Amino acid sequence: MRISQAFRFEAAHYLPNVPATHRCSRIHGHSYRIEVQLDGPVDQVTGFVIDFSDLEESLVDIVNALDHRYLNEVEGLYNPTAENIAVWIWERLYRKVPQISCVRVYETSDSWAEYDGR
Repeated sequence: MRISQAFRFEAAHYLPNVPATHRCSRIHGHSYRIEVQLDGPVDQVTGFVIDFSDLEESLVDIVNALDHRYLNEVEGLYNPTAENIAVWIWERLYRKVPQISCVRVYETSDSWAEYDGR
């Protein structure tokens, strides 16, 4: 079974490794959307792969570390691309939720990066 839950946060950043003429070289913000996907068997008693409220609880500290922050100042996110944010979230969430199969980070409704631990 595959399940997914979405979360949102607001944050500002700039990309330090792009040319000065690139629009993302300037500080700007996004309304990020995170989707966390889990794969696993359905528990015969609960009927869940994981209780969505337990998944939400596992993400509280992660989302709070990002929400309304300047991402370049978050430890481990000096270059906060969507790709690097997805890896950053994965590395923290996998310790708590090993059924995770991917993290998807949307910077806009049309632009996203997905990381599956590989």
